[in-house]
Amino acid sequence: MKKSLFAMAAIFGLALTSCSSDDNNKSDDNKSSFVLKVDDLKGNINDGVVTLDPTQTYTLTGGLVVKGGATLVIPAGTVIKSSATAEATSLYIAVERNAKININGTAAKPVIMTSGKANPAQSDWGGLIIAGNAKVNTGDNGTSEVGGLSYGGNDNADSSGNINFLKISYTGSKYTSEKEYNGVSFFGVGSGTVVSDIYTFESGDDGIEFFGGAVNASNLTIINSYDDSLDFADGWQGTATNVYIKGVTKAGVEGSTNAKDPSGATPMTNAKIVNVSIVKGGATFLADEKAINYKEGGGKQAYTNLYVADGMPAALAKLSTDAGAVANIAAGNFTIANYTFGASVTDFTGPKLSGTTTGALGAGAGAELPTWANWTK
Repeated sequence: MKKSLFAMAAIFGLALTSCSSDDNNKSDDNKSSFVLKVDDLKGNINDGVVTLDPTQTYTLTGGLVVKGGATLVIPAGTVIKSSATAEATSLYIAVERNAKININGTAAKPVIMTSGKANPAQSDWGGLIIAGNAKVNTGDNGTSEVGGLSYGGNDNADSSGNINFLKISYTGSKYTSEKEYNGVSFFGVGSGTVVSDIYTFESGDDGIEFFGGAVNASNLTIINSYDDSLDFADGWQGTATNVYIKGVTKAGVEGSTNAKDPSGATPMTNAKIVNVSIVKGGATFLADEKAINYKEGGGKQAYTNLYVADGMPAALAKLSTDAGAVANIAAGNFTIANYTFGASVTDFTGPKLSGTTTGALGAGAGAELPTWANWTK
């Protein structure tokens, strides 16, 4: 009997040892060589999985780059603040091709990325940049204008992870007038990436921009952008659903197909914008490139359920005169189905209009913040 008990104990101990060994191996598989510092968040995450601690407030002191093969996980409730003293253009978070970022916010506990200055303002830091392997019409190996990331390829289903419930504020620092950060920039990002519930506030350049790729996005709240609010270019093949825009400096939505080859670049931009409200905002916001800037070839742009508030410029759209844009407008590739335009909007030249002409509520509540965006308050 004693021998039996001893044998059973040995087997049990061996089982525990085996389980412990498996757990350690599993942990080792995800282990990263990156040294995580709460008050000095910067550098290259070269391998493994790095998970931030939502009970801490991190200080971003330089570029934080997730390299190919690595993953950055940001749990619900995590706060990242940019350094109050570092050069604004040095402060950004970037995700390379074949890397992943998982921003796992919730409505009750969004992930927050913001300025660390006592009196925050637009352009205090860069923003979030994500690169993928999806198709762009500028070439399969482009380099992002900021962050220096390679992007593009032939995998439109590529995944760069997920972004859910992100508040990102005071972004858009600038090297030059042609080289500047947005709130969130998607470079050749694929449709396998899940993007929903992003709130951008006080971006020194665009709020959100898609450079080619095929990623879709929903529930976008874009407030106070000092260039365009929502921008897409370079053959983007995606859908943006539920977009609330307020505080328009240039265009509410700017869409183009290719700056250097507006007539012939392939794939041509094929963008679908569903349920969108565009509100000019206060007197400092001029919306001088209109509700929609149909630019550089334009491509296919289909808007469904568009609300443009009173106070926006008389012309609904600014229209490029390049041959590609002119041809696409003539072909009926710029369409708006179901819309409500405020009394100040009187010139509808450009898009092909159809469907209901009054009663469209855009993002859900006309000029007011829709209920799906209440988490941003």
